[in-house]
Amino acid sequence: MEVFHKLPVQTVPKSKATEATKKAIDAGFRHIDSAAMYQNEKEVGLAIRSKIADGTVKREDIFYTSKVWCTFLRPELVRVCLEQSLKQLQLNYVDLYLIHFPMAMKPGDDYFPIDENGKLLTDEVDICDTWEAMEKCKDAGLAKSIGVSNFNRRQLEKILNKPGLKHKPVCNQVECHPYLNQGKLLDFCKSKDIVLVAYSALGSHREKQWVDQRSPVLLDDPVLGSMAKKYNRTPALIALRYQLQRGVVVLAKSFTEKRIKENMQVFEFQLTSEDMKVLDGLNKNIRYINISGIEDHPDFPFLDEY
Repeated sequence: MEVFHKLPVQTVPKSKATEATKKAIDAGFRHIDSAAMYQNEKEVGLAIRSKIADGTVKREDIFYTSKVWCTFLRPELVRVCLEQSLKQLQLNYVDLYLIHFPMAMKPGDDYFPIDENGKLLTDEVDICDTWEAMEKCKDAGLAKSIGVSNFNRRQLEKILNKPGLKHKPVCNQVECHPYLNQGKLLDFCKSKDIVLVAYSALGSHREKQWVDQRSPVLLDDPVLGSMAKKYNRTPALIALRYQLQRGVVVLAKSFTEKRIKENMQVFEFQLTSEDMKVLDGLNKNIRYINISGIEDHPDFPFLDEY
């Protein structure tokens, strides 16, 4: 698995997804993170195939991640969701396939199905049954590796302790940044040889529908600013480098060429152990991604349990 070289395309508009992905590949990014729920895999696939066609990369150079959404967690629907993604991408396989959230919702055309009162329509699915379907996707060659996203320790252990487990999760992708460093979850994952993958690594892009606008802006933190001056880098690069040195795979979303290229500078410097400890001290357990309305789901991953 690549340590960085990633372009997460969560919520990237369809109109920008193709060009942003092309620019990222040209800049050296090779791991592209997307999902069925983002509804832009057709555009991302177009960019990947374009860069393969012009000789910039080969298919085996690209590490592509997709995810099965909550309305497809019934075992018989997991492969259906993956095959829909592959059709959109026009690729034969994904390199990594994740369970997007450990919470099943009612199958159908709506990604967030609700009743007439606006209440989320949930579905009763044993996540271990979903995992067995994920294993079958790997065995069929449709996914090279399989993992999870937004799981806490308890939910990870449920899969790890499943009788007859054939393939364990290779990673767990969660919100993780200096204000939410997921230290306990990281230690647990390391103990089980599971890679922790950080999304919203820069504190998110603060879209109103996802982020509480009253929350502090991570990249405005004076500690990050001071350290950026010390290393002659940007606060964003300090935040990204912090994760790499913790052994975390880090995602950094951008669709501007300048910032995409800037993010590649993360390999050009190293933080001291003292500065790492200072950054550890920034943890405030601030969760930027607001997923209000689904906390009452019986399988909602209360991540504070880690």
